[in-house]
Amino acid sequence: MRSQMRLTLHTLHAIRLWNGRLPSADAPRIRGLNDFVTLVNRVYRDAARDDPYADALLLRFEAKLDSTRTALLNLHAQLNAAMAQAPAAFSLGDNLNVEPVQLPVTFNAPLGFLALYLLADYDELARRALLAQHTALIDPPTLEYWLDEGAHCLRSLFSLIQTYRTSGACRDDFAANNAKAQRAREQFGELPQNILDGSLRARHAPALRQSEPAALNSAGPTSNNTHGLPEDS
Repeated sequence: MRSQMRLTLHTLHAIRLWNGRLPSADAPRIRGLNDFVTLVNRVYRDAARDDPYADALLLRFEAKLDSTRTALLNLHAQLNAAMAQAPAAFSLGDNLNVEPVQLPVTFNAPLGFLALYLLADYDELARRALLAQHTALIDPPTLEYWLDEGAHCLRSLFSLIQTYRTSGACRDDFAANNAKAQRAREQFGELPQNILDGSLRARHAPALRQSEPAALNSAGPTSNNTHGLPEDS
């Protein structure tokens, strides 16, 4: 099932975070939300294939989402306090772009949507802060600090998985301690036992795909053959 979804952004500050920045001779690449979600989808797919390293990264990502959300809420609280200084007789209204940018949203992973919501929160922070500075409720240095601090929080979130690589191993490999598991340990290090055995997973982790024997057991007679996890169709 699919639905048509769009994100509406009103500020250049948020649009830059969506697009990111291409690398140049003077500056490294900065991933935007658009690129970031491509990587999140890959991690999510690997976690569904029972890759414990993907599950470990989803846990780190959820923790980073929570801390980023808290940081943005703190900035919103400071902005609300500044906006409350306006006299009751003065109505500020909404600071909306008359020609906002509408972006199509095609995410597969729930965690991608959680990151999207934070970008929308930042867009709201930016447009309200711009209005507060325009109406002399805050000074330009405060505006710059809030915008930079919020953007830094989101860029830090987006950079969390930019070096992600698929391990190619699943939990059955670790249970058998086969060559795939040994190579994964050498490349990516050891994992805590509660992640390795699947007892600790992210709140929005995908359901694990059944191996073929398990699927056959639930559908009919038991097969004596042993198969790996199914590939993508």
